Amino acid sequence: MPAPDRRRLLEAVSAAGLVGLAGCTSPRADSHTYDRDQGDLAHDPLPYTETYPDDDAITMYRGGLRRLGYYPDETVPDSVSKNWAIPANYIGHTAAKSTPLPTPDGETVIIPADSGRVHARDPKGRHLWTTQTEATYQGFHGTPAVVDGVAYVGGYDGALYAFDVASGEVLWRTDSFDDPVAIGSSPAYWEGVLYVAVEYRRPKEGALWAVDAETGATLWSDDRIWGMPHPSIAIDPDAERLVTASNDGVCYAWEFPSLEFAWEFQAGGPDGPDGDPQEGGAFTWGAQLKGTTALYDGAAFFGSWDGRFYRVSLSDGSEEWSIDTGQRVMCDPAVDPERDVVYMGGHDDSVRALDAGTGEEVWRADVGGDVIGALATTGDTVLVGSYDTGAYALDAETGDQRWRVGNRGTVTSEVVPRDGRIYYAERAVVSNYDGEDADVIVDVPGHAYCLVGDS
Repeated sequence: MPAPDRRRLLEAVSAAGLVGLAGCTSPRADSHTYDRDQGDLAHDPLPYTETYPDDDAITMYRGGLRRLGYYPDETVPDSVSKNWAIPANYIGHTAAKSTPLPTPDGETVIIPADSGRVHARDPKGRHLWTTQTEATYQGFHGTPAVVDGVAYVGGYDGALYAFDVASGEVLWRTDSFDDPVAIGSSPAYWEGVLYVAVEYRRPKEGALWAVDAETGATLWSDDRIWGMPHPSIAIDPDAERLVTASNDGVCYAWEFPSLEFAWEFQAGGPDGPDGDPQEGGAFTWGAQLKGTTALYDGAAFFGSWDGRFYRVSLSDGSEEWSIDTGQRVMCDPAVDPERDVVYMGGHDDSVRALDAGTGEEVWRADVGGDVIGALATTGDTVLVGSYDTGAYALDAETGDQRWRVGNRGTVTSEVVPRDGRIYYAERAVVSNYDGEDADVIVDVPGHAYCLVGDS
């Protein structure tokens, strides 16, 4: 019989009892169960310069399960111009926007939008299809995983979708996550199973779910997460760890693929976060973890609203080093395994290159505004979007600016290189987003862009 989950017990407990309910696991759903153990993990280990899953028919956010944002086979042109753009985003929600994702063959670019539409273009910008979904409130902010011609992505209607890449047809949609409010994270895929973090509002919490990729049937969940998790799931099969994080300032790790809970790490310093208590003291604001964790060299790399950027051991969750930037950090870092360097950005208008082993700063570059999206690197170049509306290319060795392309809104997606083209998306320019008595006005829609090299 499944363990009772926390949300179903809340009516029977006081606020003071909430903390004691953390970590209920609930293998539920659709007559399926999740029954993998550590002995099922049979694979040939890959170096960090290669990508999991090792399958040419699969791609996903940040280039693979380790979420390194590392694209060593791509080349960034010396100078670029805009080849095409389409309006995609229309709301003021400040979460990072979905990243336009080229499919494994490079022939289709999938663009989830905060309107609830999913667009498909070919690399030259020609329209292939557009599908309107039920995620009409704040739409999509995650990026798909594409597996054998099917694209999987979650929406702010609390549902996970499977789209046929060729036609845009919705193959299945499931919101069987026990009254979810949103899925802002990008799904991870491994051997027929999708792993995704789901958000809830009452109370403010989250859960890790495993979902059958063929049918959408839910297989397993663990609702120990507090604070509505935005970061995507990262998996390192060699380290046998699955990792995510949340607004409670906690990085969570499970054994993979058994999903036995392994450890948690609380950001915010020795005394924990210094913000306001939430949900009867279950967690405290002040050290929110917004960015997706990069997994490299037996460690997890992530930034926090406490102003620090961390390296934490994947084996036991112990802190190996951290640096204090003095400002919030919420980006997705990129890692270059050849250089042994991690690249991160923050609310101090800069990008830093750090020695992955020690945390020592290699260089720092000014990009004119906050960096809240995802960094990417090809080995020679670091690509990043900024709150100053720019998409930047920086020299990976020195941090010197190679080029900057100005845009309409703030660039908060990953800036992705593919076959000599560069893809990214921006937030809409809106007025009255925080106004209490006025409707939000969309001054300029946020666009998805494709850059090409100047001939």
